[in-house]
Amino acid sequence: MYFCIDLIAMIKQVLHKAFSVLLALLVLVSTVSFTIVEHYCGNTLVDAAIFQKAKTCGMDMDATANCLTVKKDCCKDEVVVVKGQKELKFSSFEDFDFQQQLFITFLANTYIHLFEGIEKETYPHKYYSPPHLVADIHVLDQVFLI
Repeated sequence: MYFCIDLIAMIKQVLHKAFSVLLALLVLVSTVSFTIVEHYCGNTLVDAAIFQKAKTCGMDMDATANCLTVKKDCCKDEVVVVKGQKELKFSSFEDFDFQQQLFITFLANTYIHLFEGIEKETYPHKYYSPPHLVADIHVLDQVFLI
């Protein structure tokens, strides 16, 4: 019986740590900004990169070349910036109205008492001694279960 209570307490601790790590990662991911660089040759995507420069297809026009004819460059680079959240909003318990405070209080109280251990069982008849039998009544009255 004590093994079951210890197991429940251990599962509760593991779940608490897992949810803490999950929430920390959620905050981290929501505040990180990154850039996606895509290189197109015509209408075809050649390469996309997140943390480095995208590879080219080799058809880029050289800016230092002295050419008499000017060709239109068919390659283009697109940069997509995914911005993270700059400010985190911290709200306190007093910012909620009374109904929300009441709901949160009851919800927290319910879940705190949900995983309480089972109380130690008590046996009120443990030290009870049965009365002393003077005679066997079933034999005297000739009453038997068949």
